[in-house]
Amino acid sequence: MQIRFLGQSAFLLQAGEHRVLIDPFLQGNPVCPVTLDEALGWQVDAVLISHAHGDHWGNAMDFGRAGVPLIGTAEIGGYAMKQGAANAVGMNIGGTYRAAWGSVMLTPAWHSSSFPDGTYGGMPTGLVIEMGGRRLYHAGDTCLFSDMRLIGDLGLDAALLPVGDHYTMGPEEAARCLELLRPRVAVPMHYGTFPPLTGDPQVFAREGAAHGVDVRVLAPGESTEL
Repeated sequence: MQIRFLGQSAFLLQAGEHRVLIDPFLQGNPVCPVTLDEALGWQVDAVLISHAHGDHWGNAMDFGRAGVPLIGTAEIGGYAMKQGAANAVGMNIGGTYRAAWGSVMLTPAWHSSSFPDGTYGGMPTGLVIEMGGRRLYHAGDTCLFSDMRLIGDLGLDAALLPVGDHYTMGPEEAARCLELLRPRVAVPMHYGTFPPLTGDPQVFAREGAAHGVDVRVLAPGESTEL
């Protein structure tokens, strides 16, 4: 699995011929290294949405109206269908969606969730993604919570964790998550995009190394491989 960081919480995952986009905040993202037209040209298999806030929902409807499956909570799926997404998929916590590219299971996240127009977006979620023989956890926007240990029990190749503070946990708290999640690799996200997000990913990297985790700090546009 190749993981490409697109800034904030947006990632492109690729395994073989398959591509999946997570939290597609592209336009309006001051650190995103790609244009919307470029991303639409990737012909992704699915777009996964952790929750409905604008910096995660982002350009989801540009993909949805093009027929790409949008996958998230029942509220996200229902909203997307009303907005013209042809193949929206509404799920709930603990459910798993399976397709030719792999699978995604929704997990809890401690946060809030509403669309830019104020519509309720259902519970915020994390995403456990299986693709190309690897298992990855995208935590969405969350704080540390003890049930992360159960997510770790699944056996994680990688964990993508928010470290920006203010709206999510900061780097020290994110590093404590590694004790519960026990991934081989960790990648920080949701930092530096806007002024309130002051959490330092290098602090997370130092703390993560102390836990024996391979922390890879990616600049927007950079990729790493599992």
